[in-house]
Parts: sequence; C-alpha cells; structure tokens
Amino acid sequence: MTTAHDAALSLTLPAADRLRPVRIWLYAVAAAVLFMVVVGGITRLTESGLSITSWQPISGTIPPLSDAAWQAEFDAYKQIPQYQVNNIDMTMDGFKAIFFWEYLHRLIGRLLGVIFLVPFLVFLVQRRIPRTLAWPLAGLFVLGGFQGVLGWWMVSSGLSELTSVSQYRLAAHLTAAALLFIALVYVPRSLEPGRAPGKVTATNIWTGVILLVLILIQIAAGAFVAGLDAGMGYNTWPLMDGAIIPNGLGIMQPFWRNLFENALTVQFVHRCIAYVIVLYLAFAIWRQSRNGGFAGVNGWLPRIAAFVVLQAALGIATLLFSVPIGLAVGHQALAFMLAGLTVAYLADMRRALR
Repeated sequence: MTTAHDAALSLTLPAADRLRPVRIWLYAVAAAVLFMVVVGGITRLTESGLSITSWQPISGTIPPLSDAAWQAEFDAYKQIPQYQVNNIDMTMDGFKAIFFWEYLHRLIGRLLGVIFLVPFLVFLVQRRIPRTLAWPLAGLFVLGGFQGVLGWWMVSSGLSELTSVSQYRLAAHLTAAALLFIALVYVPRSLEPGRAPGKVTATNIWTGVILLVLILIQIAAGAFVAGLDAGMGYNTWPLMDGAIIPNGLGIMQPFWRNLFENALTVQFVHRCIAYVIVLYLAFAIWRQSRNGGFAGVNGWLPRIAAFVVLQAALGIATLLFSVPIGLAVGHQALAFMLAGLTVAYLADMRRALR
C-alpha cells in the first residue's frame, strides 16, 4: 500500500535525479580549484609569481612562441625589483622555468572559467537548473572572476617596490579561493537527494560553523606565513626560538603590525591557531561521544578529526624540514580538503533537518 510519504518521495526523486550531472560538474570544478591552489603554492614557493609582469586575460593565453617573444618577456621581468635585487644573474633558461609555473597557474584560471560557464549555460538551456539555484551559481561564476582580479592585484604589488607580493594581498587571494572552494563543495552536497540520516542539534550545527571559521582563519594565517617566508625560520617544535612563548612578539609598533608583518609573531599565531583547532575538535569529539555518538551525519566528525591530526603532523614536518615544496604544498592542499570536509558536514546536517 502506498503511503503519502512514498507518494511525495516519488514526486521529488526525479527532480533530484536531474541534478546529478549538476552535482558532478560542481564537484569537478571544486577539484579544479584545488588543483589551481596546488599550482599556486608551487608558484609561490618557487618565486615564480612575478615572472609575468602584465595582465592580458585573452592574449595572455598564448605563451611566447619565438625567441623574440621570450626576450621581450624576460626584458619586462628585468625591470622589476625581484630581478634587480634577487635574480640579477638569472639566465633565459632560469626565467623560462619560473615563467612556466605562473603561466600554468593563470592558464588553469582561464580554463576554470570555461569549465564553469559552458556546462552552466548548457544546464540552463536544458532547464536542469531551477531558478532558485541559477542565481547562486551565477554568483559563484562572478566570485571566480573576482578571484582572477584579486590575483592580478596581488601580483601588481610586487612589480614596483617589493621583491615579492604583499602578504596582505596574498592572504586576500588565498582566502577568496578558500571561500570559492567551500561554496563549490557545499552547493552540490546540499543538493543530494533525500534526507541525511542521524540526529542533529543546534550544538552540532554551531560546532561545525565554528570549526569552519577557525579553518578559514588558519588558511588566511598560513598565507601570511607564506607571504613573509616565516616558515623558513624558527624550524623547531614544540619550542620556538628555544621557548614556548618566544621573545620579540611585540617589537613592532603599533602592536597590530606584529600580527601581519613580524615573521616571528606570524608563525607563532599560526601555531597557536593550530593548537586551538586540535583542542576544539578533541572537545567536540568527546562531547558528541557522550551525546548520541557518531551515527549518521555525525560520522563526519571522526573523519574530520583524522584529517586534523594529519594536517598538524604535516605542518610540523613542513616546519622541521624548512618548508620543502612537496610538504608545503601538501599542507596547503590538505587545509582546503579539511575545509571541504567540514562544509560537507554542515551540508549534510542541513539535509538531515529537511
């Protein structure tokens, strides 16, 4: 005998099934953003980000194809402080090596626009995307374009006076990428058909929200560490410069500058936020174990905890080995994946409350 609930479910499933290609597409775009973050990390660590000194969204798609074109790019690079101060002995082969990473980073950004826009328009024509979803998705496209503008704004900070990009602009660029990534995970996860199993309380929701905010703050703090090359110094753990709380945290005036411009303080803050996240999640795990366990949607918590432990270990290893590229890029990518897991947890809690 068919119940009212079964009848309602039979009406909603076809519409939900029509969104399956949309979900797959958005997850694929999220994966592409993560790949771009990885390439961006390599670009930063190899000091390649200033190798292309102009922003040409369309014509810049084509790399130099002749010796004359390569020489023109190299001559433009020779005009900026990074070359004149740090790379005065650079050869053309050395320039081509750093040019590759910045070119690849920008190329992925352009491809991301195509990967997003073309399927979006196709799904609109097919009427696969409901009106209530079309505008939020269009907003994601705008956010992606704004990320490109932020990227050039960041690069431009290193073309006249600095030998590298501003750590403030780097933090803005990376944080915007993190917001775009979590949105690209949250939207398709929230579109999964049916209700998510498990009991959800307001405490569970706030636990996830606070954790996500902490992770985003830590990603921004990590950008300041990268922007100041703060990880290259004080390569010991758990002590820092021989102490739990090192001297010199407030040597700049006014004090707030230390939080963003003092390499010692910036690294110390990054460590402290990591400790807060570990302790906060340990408390959340303990509390949930006493208040219903980890059935259903709350099964995300142990998985997130495992990623946090791995991320902490990777961060310590990155520090102890003086920021090798492989470990540093892995540390950055894992931070984004951790944010993705947390926002998936939040999306499933929303689905559990349907």
